[in-house]
Amino acid sequence: MQAVVSKATAADAAEIADLGRITFAETFTHYTPEDLAAFLDAKYQPDVFRALIEDPAEITFKAVLDGKIVGYAQAGPCGLPHPDVTPACGELKRLYVKSGLQGAGIGNALLDAALDWLDKPGRKLWIGVFSENFGAQKLYARRGFTRVGEYKFVVGQALDEEFILRRG
Repeated sequence: MQAVVSKATAADAAEIADLGRITFAETFTHYTPEDLAAFLDAKYQPDVFRALIEDPAEITFKAVLDGKIVGYAQAGPCGLPHPDVTPACGELKRLYVKSGLQGAGIGNALLDAALDWLDKPGRKLWIGVFSENFGAQKLYARRGFTRVGEYKFVVGQALDEEFILRRG
């Protein structure tokens, strides 16, 4: 069975927040428990996702399989710290797929939806990606994104090296 991708609604916020918390914790295992808990408590709450979903400048797509949300992508105006970013730029902000389902085409389907929504003539598209997330970097490179910078992503006391990718 194939996942169905559609626009998320406010009613999906709690399920997406839960998936985000789980996926983030499974993917980024190098944080201290205290730093991870504080970050997740601040960033992965239903009200945070509800606000993003209801913001007309942002969009969240969900992938549903067997009645459960198994992935999501968020996109909107670019907030990456790069001197070439302008208010007209768009950014893929998150792309998460439930553990065990990577490689099943769900990430590609979510990426397609987000990029289709973001893509406008002359618009530069941006992505920030963890320097050690090689799978994501390969996926984005296949879609025409190239590394144009880097910055530090803060999680508690940890400062991760994050790459800035751009297309267009």
